[in-house]
Amino acid sequence: MSDIIGFVLPFFGLIFMGFLVARITRQPLEALGWMNTFIVYVALPALFFQLLAKTPFERLTEWSFILGSVVSTYTIFSLMFAWSVLTSRGEIAQSTIKALAAAYGNIGYMGPGLALLAFGNDAAVPVALIFCFENIIHFAVAPMMMALSGDDKTSPLQLVLGVLRKIVLHPFIIATAMGVAAAYISFRPPEPVERFLEYLSGAAAPCALFAMGVTLALRPLNRIPHELAVIAALKLILHPLLCYVVLSWVGDFSETWLFSAVLLAALPTATNVFVIAQQYGVWVQRASASVLITTCLSVMTVTGLLYMIRQGVLPPDLFP
Repeated sequence: MSDIIGFVLPFFGLIFMGFLVARITRQPLEALGWMNTFIVYVALPALFFQLLAKTPFERLTEWSFILGSVVSTYTIFSLMFAWSVLTSRGEIAQSTIKALAAAYGNIGYMGPGLALLAFGNDAAVPVALIFCFENIIHFAVAPMMMALSGDDKTSPLQLVLGVLRKIVLHPFIIATAMGVAAAYISFRPPEPVERFLEYLSGAAAPCALFAMGVTLALRPLNRIPHELAVIAALKLILHPLLCYVVLSWVGDFSETWLFSAVLLAALPTATNVFVIAQQYGVWVQRASASVLITTCLSVMTVTGLLYMIRQGVLPPDLFP
């Protein structure tokens, strides 16, 4: 167990360092703007492009893997949404945010760094595929459900255009598409460009984790949702378990691909859930609390998951 703790300590240590520095220096959250810009628009896209461009193209079209991952995520979403609608007498907007809190993991900031650290560069392809396809669906589902709730007065055309804009212009998705295209034509950038991409890629995980810690420190924990126990159980325990079973059932994937997907499913609630809640003015403080508390709990659950993987408690295929 000590080797697993030593393995995850630097990872969660970066989050804690960001949290601690933010508490000490008391800089406003807005001061993090350029750091987030660098992470989202430069460092992580460089990481995705560099790793995907070096991957054989045939490995980028594992549709059963993509489908299994998305089905697992949206089964969790549906369970939380249905439970919330039943207990809140049909409140769609709040139920959507609660369902996203239970299903939308921090696969952008935490996912690449932890998966590559745990499983090596071979984890880049499954991480990128899961990130792109799940985010495409998240970007579509959130505004659609808000429109159904009646709180969003956007016209259907504006709604569709807004969704398409978020998908087509997202820097991670652009970088992934360029990486896939480069893999297809076997393109390799010149050595100076390759070295430049390596510098940017190396900064991606440390900067993202530090920024995440700062964000958690500067968001107030004012209202803890009474649904938090259900959200945490679905997000941190049932989601990775379901992903593990579904992917073992639908395909014969490599150990790295399977466990990368399970690890991403085990990550805590994404900070984007708070952003979406803030955008629509729904369940905002509780969404912030869900991000913070599931992140704290994930220190134990993710460490436990990695321990089970390393010790062979979880076989790489339930249905050989």
